[in-house]
Amino acid sequence: MLVLIGALSGLTTVLFGFGGGFVAVPVMTWVDRGLGPAAITVAIGTSAAVMLANAAVATAATPRATLRRIRGTGWLLPLLALGGMAGALLGMWVPGQAVRWGFVAYLALTLADVLVRPGFLRPSAPAAAPASSPRGRLGIPGAAGFPIGALAAALGVGGSVMTVPLLRRAGAPMAVAAALANPLTLVISAPALLVFLTLGSGAALSAAHTWGAVDPAAAGALLLGALPVIVWVRRHPPRIPDRIHAIAYPGLLVVAAAAMLSGASG
Repeated sequence: MLVLIGALSGLTTVLFGFGGGFVAVPVMTWVDRGLGPAAITVAIGTSAAVMLANAAVATAATPRATLRRIRGTGWLLPLLALGGMAGALLGMWVPGQAVRWGFVAYLALTLADVLVRPGFLRPSAPAAAPASSPRGRLGIPGAAGFPIGALAAALGVGGSVMTVPLLRRAGAPMAVAAALANPLTLVISAPALLVFLTLGSGAALSAAHTWGAVDPAAAGALLLGALPVIVWVRRHPPRIPDRIHAIAYPGLLVVAAAAMLSGASG
């Protein structure tokens, strides 16, 4: 089951920039439900491991011309990394139910944002920002790096929930926004995973099958399904009209929120 779910996370990684967190957090909350309150912490830690690998493979397969857009972003990448580390620390010590409902609440707010505010379903034409612009070439302010990284790591969502809508509103097509979300997720998840591995044992996690706050067996099964799909879809990208591609994004937000709510009620 985890291999098949991993294959789905690989598909969403390529098509929407979701590095696995949308899929891994609800699923791992259910898989490790025997850990009680610590289940959500392990879910987020395992999600960081899955997102790191997925985002790394997807980034390596992204055309260099697309990745060059990240140059000149100033403090964005360092602040994303710093936020990822801070968010991981926060995610380990905040009560599990608070993290669970924070996950659902953030997805709900993002869903409302992309449906109500203009610029996502029908992006505006990209503006030619000067090199000195604080928004850089991506349309994401450098100062936004820390809060994006912290919230993404604390909730296990990888950052794409915030970066894809911002990239869309800067005029990027969905295919480009999803591709650029992967290296940004990589920057967030690497320090977050380090925290979960090294300090996770202090979060009241006594299960023998975990490494810190990471379930390595489950992460391996998810990646076994995800990585081949990422490589294949990158080599054979589907031709999806941008409008349909954008409409599918809020649909996935609904599915992820419903899955987490289902796990909470179970």
